[in-house]
Amino acid sequence: MAGSSHGHGHTPAAWTGVIIAFIGFCVAGAFMVMAQPVGFWAGMALTLLGGVVGAIMRAMGLGQPKQTAVVARASATPEPAAAGR
Repeated sequence: MAGSSHGHGHTPAAWTGVIIAFIGFCVAGAFMVMAQPVGFWAGMALTLLGGVVGAIMRAMGLGQPKQTAVVARASATPEPAAAGR
């Protein structure tokens, strides 16, 4: 499974965004337990910052490459059979 080529989230953008968001979540949780609303909201802002940083890094090319969809187009008329087969 580790060598899977279609696994999402194994990029610098994803790792950085998740780590920042996790730290923000921990900060918000700690300040919630301490009943400090300002610290809680600072942690929530840090959590949102993780998503923003991840999106910016993805836009800079450090994320999962976009897959282009291949659309098969059916022919309106069948191709003529080869004469000599």
